[in-house]
Amino acid sequence: MLQIGTKAPYFEGVDENGNVVKLSDFGGKKLVIYFYPKDSTPGCTSEACDLRDNYERFLSLGYEVVGVSRDSIASHQRFREKYQLPFHLISDPEHKILEAYEAWGEKKNYGKVTMGTLRTTYVIDEQGTIIDAIGKVNTKAHTAQILKN
Repeated sequence: MLQIGTKAPYFEGVDENGNVVKLSDFGGKKLVIYFYPKDSTPGCTSEACDLRDNYERFLSLGYEVVGVSRDSIASHQRFREKYQLPFHLISDPEHKILEAYEAWGEKKNYGKVTMGTLRTTYVIDEQGTIIDAIGKVNTKAHTAQILKN
């Protein structure tokens, strides 16, 4: 994982509407950037819905939220619409952002080792510095992990 206190890597990706989203778009705000394996799977849906249900709270505290996965723009559109997600989802099929944020790596599933998305969340401050890094995400209570309550 990236270290707390280091500058967040620059990123640029395309969201569910085909718009370019980049780190500099969030200057002056805190950013929660979360990396998840796949749209519409149970854990990823729980995580997204927990963030959705607390989105107004994040905004009131000066945070923005962005999700990143390898899913396509069309998949992100369906996922966002189905669960009424108020935040943007960036499509990263070539896992460039995932790799930059060390959210891409070896995963073990039933003894089989594959490369994939490592469920990870970073909180970035207004100056672009990582102020928190969460590697053991509780998908059902992720907001509490992020906001520490």
